[in-house]
Amino acid sequence: MSKSISPTHTPTAELAGADRDRRVRVDRGIQWGRIAAWGAMGLLLFVSLFPFFWMIRTALSTNADLVTGTQSLAPADPTLLNLRQVLGLASTKELTEAGTLTSADVNFFIALRNSVIVCTLITIGQVAFCSMAAYAFARLKFPGRDKLFFLYLTAMMIPPIFTLIPNFVLIKNLGWLNTYAGIVAPFFLMTPFAVFFLRQFFLGISKEVEEAALLDGAGRWKIFRQLILPMMAAPLATLAVLTYITAWHEYMWPLVTGDSANVRVLTVALNAFKSSTPTIAPPWGPLMAGTFLAALPLIALFMLMARKMVDAIGFSGIK
Repeated sequence: MSKSISPTHTPTAELAGADRDRRVRVDRGIQWGRIAAWGAMGLLLFVSLFPFFWMIRTALSTNADLVTGTQSLAPADPTLLNLRQVLGLASTKELTEAGTLTSADVNFFIALRNSVIVCTLITIGQVAFCSMAAYAFARLKFPGRDKLFFLYLTAMMIPPIFTLIPNFVLIKNLGWLNTYAGIVAPFFLMTPFAVFFLRQFFLGISKEVEEAALLDGAGRWKIFRQLILPMMAAPLATLAVLTYITAWHEYMWPLVTGDSANVRVLTVALNAFKSSTPTIAPPWGPLMAGTFLAALPLIALFMLMARKMVDAIGFSGIK
């Protein structure tokens, strides 16, 4: 009689079991490459975040501690007076005793309002006009398109300081000094980077989708508005965040065109803490407190839009 063989004892099953046991027994050892990668990432994170930590530490320190005290990681005598001074909640007596009284006020909430208005207008303008320009460069065919795009990109190599005086003369002749229009105008329509950024995403969209819409009788504008823009939600959100952050950090142009109190943005308003004498250091505590408060809206914006930015990276195919 032939002996029946159980399925669990077939040669194939035995080989598979031995293979599995061998893999379990393999000693991977110390993965030095992974340890080095995590170490480098941790070092980069520390270098990036330590200035922010030191800014908070300075904002919570008294002026006497900063001038005469030892530079420890934690403030010797923590105080909220610097934050209250920036927000306009500290009395003149308190500031005089602390040695941080300045000749001008920051007017933080007015400056915050101005920054939000200016950055919002710039972001809306750039996202709207740059998306249309990028779509034209990516999809529309016209003579000299590629040469015009190359010429347009050369503007990225021109330092902004070179165009400061011509733009200032133009804004002055238009009578837009100390107005929102004067601050926003040079950045409102488009920038070479934004057009280049969006064009790369438009090139990644399949043309068959647009061709099917054209066969159904849709025009270019309808395709762009109802088909392309919804597909580009993540890249547009990424561009909006980058544009908003760049506009928020702008200092030189708002300084020369909008130093009036009713349009002064936060970066310019913090000049209230500068010393009138070049050899005397400014009150670092209130200055760092104002810088910290000015950074909070950007941190909140980035946290809200972080998911959209990650989706944009996935949309681009970057791994």
